[in-house]
Amino acid sequence: MIFREATRQDLPAVLALLADEDSVVDPARVVIGEAHERAFAAIEADPRNEMLVLTDGAGGAGGAGGVVLGCLQLTYVPGLGQNGQERALVEAVRVRADRRGAGLGAELMRLAIERARGRGCGLVQLTSNKRRTAAHRFYERLGFARSHEGFKLHLEP
Repeated sequence: MIFREATRQDLPAVLALLADEDSVVDPARVVIGEAHERAFAAIEADPRNEMLVLTDGAGGAGGAGGVVLGCLQLTYVPGLGQNGQERALVEAVRVRADRRGAGLGAELMRLAIERARGRGCGLVQLTSNKRRTAAHRFYERLGFARSHEGFKLHLEP
């Protein structure tokens, strides 16, 4: 397995993971819109954001390529709390539906947590949809605590 920053080449596979968490979506069938391109470019250009992938390692030189088995986004948030330490916000955690149960999700999260620790973050936080009860059990097994209630306000363009 290879854990690395996503490249533009990985975008169809990442979007396929995000499209349907209950089945495997063929990345070749994913429509990549202009908004996806802009968002990926913004993440790639921002030193406080990382889109990370876990691949099967069957790629080319430098570890690029291979089948994307999981992904997540890490955003480093500066703040005055936690003695001024950054916190890492974990978003968009997905593992391919046909590869779950083999510890890939735990490994993906372990590697992300180590990345945040190495950057000096004092906290790793995430939110999860209330309907994703299996994901909640997974995060609790990893040591995450249900410490807050989350709120969202969708803004119309």
